[in-house]
Amino acid sequence: MKKRLNFLDRFLTLWIFLAMLVGVAIGYFIPNSDDFINSFSSGTTNIPLAIGLILMMYPPLTKIDFSKVPQMFQQPKLLAASFLITWIVGPFLMFLLATFFLKDNPEYMAGLIIIGIAPCIAMVIVWNELAEGNRELTAGLIGINSLLQVFFFSLYAYFYLAVMLPLFGIDGLELDITIAEIAKTVGIYLGIPFALAVVSRFVIKKYIGDKFFNQKFLPFVSPITLIALLFTIVIMFSLKGEMIVDLPLDVLRIAIPLVIFFAIMFFLMFFVSKKIGANYRDATALSFTASGNNFELAIAVSIGVFGINSGQAFAGVIGPLVEVPALIILVNVAFWLRKKYFN
Repeated sequence: MKKRLNFLDRFLTLWIFLAMLVGVAIGYFIPNSDDFINSFSSGTTNIPLAIGLILMMYPPLTKIDFSKVPQMFQQPKLLAASFLITWIVGPFLMFLLATFFLKDNPEYMAGLIIIGIAPCIAMVIVWNELAEGNRELTAGLIGINSLLQVFFFSLYAYFYLAVMLPLFGIDGLELDITIAEIAKTVGIYLGIPFALAVVSRFVIKKYIGDKFFNQKFLPFVSPITLIALLFTIVIMFSLKGEMIVDLPLDVLRIAIPLVIFFAIMFFLMFFVSKKIGANYRDATALSFTASGNNFELAIAVSIGVFGINSGQAFAGVIGPLVEVPALIILVNVAFWLRKKYFN
């Protein structure tokens, strides 16, 4: 039975849209606000943004019983379906959508393709948590996706931007992305909160007890996710507030293929999972893992390779603007699907 949401969770979509508006307003009305925020950067990593993402991921990860993660390998059909749809179908689908909708704007097109080859390893935890999916399966999937991104992101980028584009009659692009750069990004946005969660869970349970951990600690840290999420949205959208206001049609052009991508990937993964015997919690975990994207990585790569003012970086920033409300809607769709197809 769906748990009753508290006041903050019940109006989550409203808080998210308000955070978007605040971020855009800061970027548009406050002169040099983006320069001020970017002054707190190390390389391509924005420190406030990284802190927000780390804090956002930490509470859900503390709730995961990591000892159960190996159980995911007892479901080879689900893992095979997840790999096929997430890593083969997903990138190619985004490539097709990008070339169809944005062929006349190579920068936006390339930015969208970069998004498509970066499966989600962070925000999916939040969406899965809201939809009451399988935490342990999600943890295992994002762990696998993290390693695959470290080793294969560069190859995927080269394949789709330098090999596939010419096959579709479009000039190819060459990227110089090293495994070390990808590993650094993955380590910041996923490795740090993962490590903190494992240490917290082990230390508190061992030295203070399970009762304190479950009844005191988890309720205390849980609200941090929403606070950090809203903070992250404000920071991210304030960096491009002026562009979002000045280029509304460009925002719409980037948003349309993203919405189509989220919807197709979610429903495809959900019904494939159900077809091969997955229960609701597993199907939900697989669906959100497949439909989400690692916008943090896409933004970092786009800024590092093409520059902060590039069209590729702009497309990356628009991603969360679309993903947040779209996947919030899909959370509610997941509950509707549970009521319709699962007892």
